Amino acid sequence: MLYELDNQAWAIAILGALFVGMGKGGLPGAGNLSIILFAMAFPTKASVGILLPVLICADIVAIAVYQRHTQWKYLLKLLPWVTIGIGFGALLFGRMDDGLLSKVIGGILLLMVAVHFIRKRMVKDLENSEAEQKHSLWFIGVTGIFGGIATLLANAAGPVVAIYLLAVGLPKYAFIGTAAWFFFIINVIKLPVQVSLDNLNWETLKISLFLGIFAIIAGLITPRIVKYIPQKTFEILVWFFIVVAGLKMLIW
Repeated sequence: MLYELDNQAWAIAILGALFVGMGKGGLPGAGNLSIILFAMAFPTKASVGILLPVLICADIVAIAVYQRHTQWKYLLKLLPWVTIGIGFGALLFGRMDDGLLSKVIGGILLLMVAVHFIRKRMVKDLENSEAEQKHSLWFIGVTGIFGGIATLLANAAGPVVAIYLLAVGLPKYAFIGTAAWFFFIINVIKLPVQVSLDNLNWETLKISLFLGIFAIIAGLITPRIVKYIPQKTFEILVWFFIVVAGLKMLIW
């Protein structure tokens, strides 16, 4: 049974929960590591369901800390498209094996990073470029749909959504605050979907709530670290971990 773990598996799962809290607390890239660690501690598909309530625990902490920085206009533009993506992800979840799904999402992730930097390099007036991206329906739609698919299949929408939030030029705290509300909403939406897919039940929920304690602790501590990270360094770290996450999913 999933809840009969050895000490090594528990240690890996607890470390993953700590990284969940760090990521939600605003430390770039930490959340990506939690996906890998949970997949090491549990069967891959089961890890998606177990991780979800842990994420929600940390989401609540992130909202409490950063909600005053939330930029709702960008959030509301993205959410409908993500919901569509979650629907597609639910259809794919039982039809594709873990390896293929990982490669598809990783390839899309790297492609979107390349598109972003190519467009930014080609357009001399960066302010006009950012304004164009903010109002580009295709960019919002593609980002949202693939973010929805990635979050349903692997709780891995973070890098995809980061591309959108960076593209619209959000500063550090607005980035974190907007992401906090965004992920809380979509993670709650995913709960009944994971239940219907038989990937979330009372036994796995017990594990999730226990691990959620560690995510909450890390989420409360991390903002004390984030305030010392300069904006430019923050953006570099986000893009670095987006590329790392894409490569990991493509070759893992």
